[in-house]
Amino acid sequence: MGENFTAAATPSYRLLDEAQLREIHHATLEVLETTGVRVAHDEALQLLRDQGCRIKGKDIALIPNWLVEEGIHRAPSRITIYNRQGDEAMRLEGRNNYYGLGTDLIRTQDVRTGAIRPSVLQDVINAARVSDACPQIDFIASFALPSDVATNSMYVACVKAQMENSVKPIFFTAAGREDIAIIHEMAATVAGGEDGFRARPFLINYSEPTPPLTHSYGALSKLLFCAEKGIPICYTPAAMLGASAPVTVAAGLVQTNAEALSGIVIHQLKARGAPIISGVALPPLDMRTSCVSYAAPELRLANSAFADLYHFYDLPMWSSAGSDAHTLDTQGAWENAMGILMASLDGANLIHDVAYLGQGLLGNPAMIVLCDEQISYVRRILAGIGLDREMLGVKTIRDAGPGGNYLTTDHTLQHFRQQVWQPTLVNRDNPDTWTQKGGLRHEERVIQKTLRILDTHRPQPLPESIAQRLAEIFDRAEQELAGVQFTA
Repeated sequence: MGENFTAAATPSYRLLDEAQLREIHHATLEVLETTGVRVAHDEALQLLRDQGCRIKGKDIALIPNWLVEEGIHRAPSRITIYNRQGDEAMRLEGRNNYYGLGTDLIRTQDVRTGAIRPSVLQDVINAARVSDACPQIDFIASFALPSDVATNSMYVACVKAQMENSVKPIFFTAAGREDIAIIHEMAATVAGGEDGFRARPFLINYSEPTPPLTHSYGALSKLLFCAEKGIPICYTPAAMLGASAPVTVAAGLVQTNAEALSGIVIHQLKARGAPIISGVALPPLDMRTSCVSYAAPELRLANSAFADLYHFYDLPMWSSAGSDAHTLDTQGAWENAMGILMASLDGANLIHDVAYLGQGLLGNPAMIVLCDEQISYVRRILAGIGLDREMLGVKTIRDAGPGGNYLTTDHTLQHFRQQVWQPTLVNRDNPDTWTQKGGLRHEERVIQKTLRILDTHRPQPLPESIAQRLAEIFDRAEQELAGVQFTA
């Protein structure tokens, strides 16, 4: 092998070079220093004021560039996430990829009937159980916003259901400080106390600033609580190109990056080194339909640019998959596949919204199963090809010689399982065999597997004492949260 030879060839992708990244970064600093952000929370505003930020009017904070860059340096470049049992599950750093669901889908396509209906708590349970059985799904989320649970306690009910139906890390939402405090209590109960949870967190909160350039009271309440308690938070701007952000991807990136970085500054002023993940959702508003596209190429380009930017900052970042399709069909499959592949090549760490349908409004557990195999396919691509002497196989080729074959060689026997990806749902039968097996379409096989999981898979249960304690916490939460007025 020659000098500086690398014995593995893996695919890589980068949209922006360093000069372009610096241009976006400097434009972001200019916006934060001259336009500022609205900070609708007294404690957060005081944290900024104490660092010398000028406050314009009632609550517009002008943040100097040195403070922004200090915030970037204070935030951790690696965040380790554990599962419910305390085992390491995800190391969010570098170009490590992990895949999981999203939250708050208001409708579900019933996997048994195909009917689209309002989501219920059983859909949260179904998504957790299906994901628990899918080896490529690294973290779970509610995947549904249950209409059969009281509004003020529905996020608590979702997290409880997920803790009961999967051991995997949980990506969750909350309405405000009141219910996130109860969710934290539940997590600490499972982890053996607050110190146990802080040492081995298995939850990630998802929260957003409000575009353009506004941090609401509710979002900041959760941000500060997470910093204080050591709860990893994914604080991600979400804006629409041409509506709540400028129509060009570059300008949208500058605005949302200003929202993201100012959130990091506030978070790190509250608790230096507290775990925070950033990202951006920057889909275009379709001017013809007034819909927000979850699969537009502009969204994928924005995700790629943001991944490059946060690799530049050396901070963990979030990305997304998903589809605009309203059923389990070809569009849903290929749009999710494109999202998964591009986010993976971007080197995004936490790839969420896997299996989303209906522009972030619709879920179907069968799409989780379909995407599980897509992720397996993409991970094989990311593994690349080996180029060491064993992989080059010169001796094997020599031994077989002209006119030989490799079906029975030791080289094939030793390597075929690792080197050749094997699907479980994608068809590789010849036409006659496929017909003899029933001629099922791909989505039909996916649905069959999903139903088998729902009928037979039994996730590892919580210890009985912990399950009882969670039930008691939830019963109390229903009463405590019933009269709460959550502030946006």
